Amino acid sequence: MENPLHRQVANLRKALFDQGFIDEQFIQLEELQDDVNPNFVEEVVTLFYKASVRTMLNIEAELEQRPLDFTKLDSCMHTFKGSCSSIGARRLKSECSRFRDFCQERNSEGCFKTYQLVKKEHDTLRKKLETYFQMSRQAGPIEAACRPK
Repeated sequence: MENPLHRQVANLRKALFDQGFIDEQFIQLEELQDDVNPNFVEEVVTLFYKASVRTMLNIEAELEQRPLDFTKLDSCMHTFKGSCSSIGARRLKSECSRFRDFCQERNSEGCFKTYQLVKKEHDTLRKKLETYFQMSRQAGPIEAACRPK
């Protein structure tokens, strides 16, 4: 009999994809998860969020400089976008790309506005993934058939 929590976890995961929060890279991380490291994806995402705090503080410090150094801002956001890509944070990565476009255009207002969206997307994804991982832990592992030896 299927655990109803497993169905909820599957529905939540599907919603994260359908709403564009995560992409195929997230699936690739999940495929690296096994009995030896059952919380691999959660650990990678936790590391991402710890590191992203520092990166975002660097971006904020750059946004306070006058005049803005668009090259430095673009470089900081390029690094952050790469981190977003590594966990499959699709919408967050997209906002990073928009920010970088404004850097290329030397559009300070665009950078400021888009950075607010980056922060909002970062926070929204964190909350959604925390819920997903918490529910996954409560549901427990899905009983799988033994692999033939």
